[in-house]
Amino acid sequence: MHLPKASYPPPIMAHARMMDFPLTLTHLFDRARRYFPKGEVVSRLADGTLHRTTYGEIARRTLLLASGLSKLGVKKGDRVATLAWNHYRHLETYLAAPCMGATLHTLNLRLHPDEIGYIARHAEDQIVIVDHSLLPLLQKFRAHVPSIRKVIVMADGPGKAPDRPEASAELDYEAVIASGDPKYEFPEVGERDEAALCYTSGTTGNPKGVLYSHRSMTLHTLATTMVDSLGVGERDVVLPVVPMFHANAWGLPYACVATGAKLVFPGPKLDAESLLDLMVKEKVTLAGGVPTIWLGILAVLDAAPKKYDLTAMRTMLVGGSAAPAAMIDGFKKRHGIDILHAWGMTEMSPLGTICRIKNAVSDRDDAALLETKASQGFAAAFVETRHADDEGHVLPWDGATMGELEVRGPWVASSYVGDEGKDRWTKDGWFKTGDVVTIDSEGYVRICDRSKDVIKSGGEWISSVALENALMAHPAVLEAAVFAAHHEKWSERPVAAVVLKKDQRATKEELAKHLEGSVSKIWLPDAYVFVDQIPRTSTGKFLKSKLRATYGDILTKK
Repeated sequence: MHLPKASYPPPIMAHARMMDFPLTLTHLFDRARRYFPKGEVVSRLADGTLHRTTYGEIARRTLLLASGLSKLGVKKGDRVATLAWNHYRHLETYLAAPCMGATLHTLNLRLHPDEIGYIARHAEDQIVIVDHSLLPLLQKFRAHVPSIRKVIVMADGPGKAPDRPEASAELDYEAVIASGDPKYEFPEVGERDEAALCYTSGTTGNPKGVLYSHRSMTLHTLATTMVDSLGVGERDVVLPVVPMFHANAWGLPYACVATGAKLVFPGPKLDAESLLDLMVKEKVTLAGGVPTIWLGILAVLDAAPKKYDLTAMRTMLVGGSAAPAAMIDGFKKRHGIDILHAWGMTEMSPLGTICRIKNAVSDRDDAALLETKASQGFAAAFVETRHADDEGHVLPWDGATMGELEVRGPWVASSYVGDEGKDRWTKDGWFKTGDVVTIDSEGYVRICDRSKDVIKSGGEWISSVALENALMAHPAVLEAAVFAAHHEKWSERPVAAVVLKKDQRATKEELAKHLEGSVSKIWLPDAYVFVDQIPRTSTGKFLKSKLRATYGDILTKK
C-alpha cells in the first residue's frame, strides 16, 4: 500500500519556528530600566559640576522627554538634532529620539558654522537640542536652516538654563521634561526604521549623511559587548572621550545602556589632567578616544608616573586614526596599560576591526607582537573584509600586497542620504573605504594610507602611516605627519611635518638616521618641517590636505 503523495515526504516548512522579535533600541532601553536601575551615570558638566544619576532616573526622564517632544509635534521620522558635549542629558536624547520613532542627528560642534549649517539643512533638522554654552555657535547658522522649528536649551550645570529675554523662541530642556506625561510609553517601532543620522567629516567634498536603522544599531551594540570585541559588561566603568557627535561615540553609550555598565561623561574638559582625574576618581576600566588624546595622557603619565592610580583600567580603546606603535609600547612598558587598537568609519556605525591577539599569533617575538598590536586587527563578528586593486581585482592576504579595503555587513551603509557618492559601492555590494591596506594570512588589516594621502613616487607606493609610526618612535618626537610633495623627477616624494616634545630637540639629520634600517631607503623623507602643531580635522585626524597646500612645493623651490 502506498501513501498519498501529498503526505510523503513531510512538507518543508517555509520558515523556522522562531519568534520574529524586532531588533530595536527600545529593547535596550527597557533592559536598562528593568535590570540596571541603580547603575550609575556620572557627568562632568560645562560649569565643572560633577553630576550623578542612575539608569532608573535616566529612563524616567527619557520617557518624559519623549512625551514632551511629542507634545511639540515631533513625529515618526522627524530629525531631532543635538549640539552638545558628552553628558547625561545628551544620553537621554540618544534614547528618547529613536525610541519614540524620530531620528537622532548629532551635529559636530567642531566644524565651521557654515559646514554645520549645510549639514543641518541637508538633514532637514526640525528640533535642535543644544547646550547653553553652544548657543552662540547655533546662532551663527540657525537662520540658514529653515527647517528648524524649535530650539531646546540644556543648562551648563544642574537645573534650568538661564533666561534669555532676547530668545523667547527657545525652550528650556527641563521645562520640556516637566511638560511630559508620566504615563507615556514608547510607540512600537520597526527594526528597519530610522534611528540615527551621522555625517562624514567631508574631507573630500561635502559631508555625506549615513542613516542607521534600529536593527543595525542593535546588532552593533551586541557586537561591542562580545568578549573578544570591546567586551563591555556590567562591571565596567566606561569613559567615552570620543565625542557623542562622532559616530555615536563609537556605540559606547548604547553598549553601557545594554549591559548596565557605569558611564562616565567628561563634558567639554578633554585635557589630559582632567581626564586622568576622572579616571582615578571613578575607577574607569575602559576609555575610548583618538590617538591625540592618548598621546597627551602618555606625556603626563611619563612626567608624573606615580601621581595617577590607574590600576582599575583594563584597556584604553584607540581609534579614529592609526595608533603609533611607540605609544602602544609606552603605555604597556612604562605604565602597565593595555591599548586596544580598533578601526571603523561613520559608514560602519563605526566598528570594523578589533586588534585582539589570536592564539595563532601569540607566540610571535616581542617586536613582531608589537607590530601586530599596532595593526588595525581583524574583522569584528558579522563584518567581512577584502582589499582590491584599481581594476577591482580582489587581492591575496599575504601581508604585503596593498589595495583599497572593502567591507560589508549588517551595520555597514548601503548608500548615503540623497544617494550621493554612489561610486563608493562595488557592483557586488561592498563598500569602498578609501583606506589603502595590506591583509595578512591571519586576517589582520594594516592601514598603509588613505587613498587620497598615499604617496606614489616613481611607481612605488610609500606608506605615510608606516613612516609616521617610525618617526614617533624617536624619543624627541611627539607627533609626525608625512605627506606628498611635488617632485620634478619622481612626481611625488614624502615630506615629514614633525612636532617635538617640550624641551626636546632633534635635527633633520638625526631623524633621517633614526629611520634608516626601519624603512626602505626610497621611503626616507626628502625634507622635514618642524611645526608647533599639526593641523587636524574635526575628529582629530591629521589634515594632510592643509600640509600639502602649505608645503607641497617645498621640494621644487629648492
